[in-house]
Amino acid sequence: MTRRSTKSKSHNRWNRKLLAVLLLSFCFGCLVLMQTRYSRIRMIISSPPPFVQRPKIAFLFIARNRLPLDIVWNAFFQGERENRFSIFVHARPGFMFNKATTKSVYFYGRQINDSIQVDWGEASMIQAELLLLKNALKDPFNERFVFLSDSCLPLYNFSYTHDYIMSTPNSFVDSFADTKEGRYNPKMHPVIPVHNWRKGSQWVVLNRKHAEIVVEDDTVYPVFQQHCRRRSLPEFWRDRALPADASKEHNCIPDEHYVQTLLAQKGLEEEITRRTLTHTSWDVSSSKSHERRGWHPVTYKMSDATPAVIQSIKDIDNIYYETEYRREWCSSHGKPAHCFLFARKFTRPAALRLLNLSVLGVSSEGVREA
Repeated sequence: MTRRSTKSKSHNRWNRKLLAVLLLSFCFGCLVLMQTRYSRIRMIISSPPPFVQRPKIAFLFIARNRLPLDIVWNAFFQGERENRFSIFVHARPGFMFNKATTKSVYFYGRQINDSIQVDWGEASMIQAELLLLKNALKDPFNERFVFLSDSCLPLYNFSYTHDYIMSTPNSFVDSFADTKEGRYNPKMHPVIPVHNWRKGSQWVVLNRKHAEIVVEDDTVYPVFQQHCRRRSLPEFWRDRALPADASKEHNCIPDEHYVQTLLAQKGLEEEITRRTLTHTSWDVSSSKSHERRGWHPVTYKMSDATPAVIQSIKDIDNIYYETEYRREWCSSHGKPAHCFLFARKFTRPAALRLLNLSVLGVSSEGVREA
């Protein structure tokens, strides 16, 4: 009996020791696990938030050579993350943007390398726009495509502009029925019926869907190349066959009709906001020549560059289209808003004066120059 009792006690002691070891091992394991999880939690808390790529706006500039308003655009882009925008410039073939040709680092190397020679009022302007879109569409994060001339300036800062453009899924395309005789060429029928013929500003803002449609078009553009041409001006008659009757020529400016007509052809007018975001002032009485009257917009020189002029543009909140008896009230996020984000045509001295007066929503201080 005594021997069995001793063995039983010894066995119980081993059991208790084993249990103690197991408990200690379990506690140690729990401590290690807690420490590991705590370290992971600390790492997550202390690490920066994950990078989220926001939709980008592609700014597409059509320039002759240099960008005379590059300093103004430099101030516009200053301080913004480049994951919110991209820049593409169509200039004459071979022109490079570098320290020697621009004051802004934002334009370094932004020229497209497949540019062409562009003639005003010819289909080559459409081709330049297509090349810009093709290059910009290579970036899958570009969601909006803004066409700008080399004389355009921004009226507001980048944040306001970005928010305004992204506030709607629509494209902004100035488009209205063109009832003026002499622009539509009957030879365009039946590919382009007259009821789809549209006119408007070439300075459009396209969403990605519409940009892809423009680039992929192989039906409307060939017709424009063949049958949409501007009327010959007298100074060009030496280079062309003298028209029998210049008044009977079809005065068709391709870039003022193409995108508008293409989207009408595709039945997509419900997907566009039918106005431009770029203000242009036309003074049809400024030219004494009947052939030239109304062909070019007003150019704002340094003496014209006043806060009052900019404010008068910013105050516009509606646009009236006479051919359709339609008034387009401007809005953003479903609320009344100013109509224009950009304005043209401004000379470099005029734009620099406005920048220094701080009336463009961007500051001239700390401008990031080369």
